[in-house]
Amino acid sequence: MEPLLLCALILISVGAGIVGALFGLGGGIVFIPVLTVMFGMEMTEATAASLIGIVAVSTGSAYGYVRQGQSNVRLGMLMEVTTSIGAIAGASLALYLENTVLLILFSAVMAYSGFKMVASPERRSIPENEQTDMSFEYRDPLDRTKRWYAVRNLRSGLALCTAAGAMSSMTGVGGGAVKVPLMNIHMHVPIKVASATSNYMIGITAFSGALIYFLNGSVVLDVAGAVAVGAFSGAVAGRAVSTRIGASSLKRYMSVVFFCVATVTLLEAGGILRPGS
Repeated sequence: MEPLLLCALILISVGAGIVGALFGLGGGIVFIPVLTVMFGMEMTEATAASLIGIVAVSTGSAYGYVRQGQSNVRLGMLMEVTTSIGAIAGASLALYLENTVLLILFSAVMAYSGFKMVASPERRSIPENEQTDMSFEYRDPLDRTKRWYAVRNLRSGLALCTAAGAMSSMTGVGGGAVKVPLMNIHMHVPIKVASATSNYMIGITAFSGALIYFLNGSVVLDVAGAVAVGAFSGAVAGRAVSTRIGASSLKRYMSVVFFCVATVTLLEAGGILRPGS
């Protein structure tokens, strides 16, 4: 790729890193449309580069979230077991699917996640005297208030993470677009904790899928390098911005991002929006 285009890709990846770290989505929802529509890459190559960028986003944001006590490390590691299995299976399957099928699948996941984030109210914290063995505390960085919450539907949540992992590798979204709504809506985890925990998890999930693509020769090295450099820088900035946004606003902004990306991707899948059109 030309040096000027690589510089542009780095700048775009900074923005994707901010979005990824802020919402726990890894940046894949930006990487995929940019690489396929603007840079004309095949879906498989774009997905491979996206997964590498997601690893960079996780690296740049996860440490800060864990240090602040927002990430639920115990829950994240439990979910990561089934998610990684799904990621390996999804990456292997994606190599045999048409680009249009992957784009439509990606768009459907984005639209559904956006709707659920708008329609579902934020889960409220529980009183300290109602704790269970899956109760946890976190401190909201916006107002420094300590809150307790209880994780619900653990078994079904872990099972659904297998599908999230497969979706991650097949579409390059990093699984966060599935796992954040899953944790927040189905498992009753506060949105800020869900986003921070997702950032902690997505790097492991994305690495599992990226390894499959690398072994199959689908990684374009200069593109992947540019994406990784920009994404890491953006992730550091995104984590800082997250401390200044409230939970309800975070969910609204997240749903807008989902709907916008779903629309762009669906237009591309239908042939309305193509590189050079």
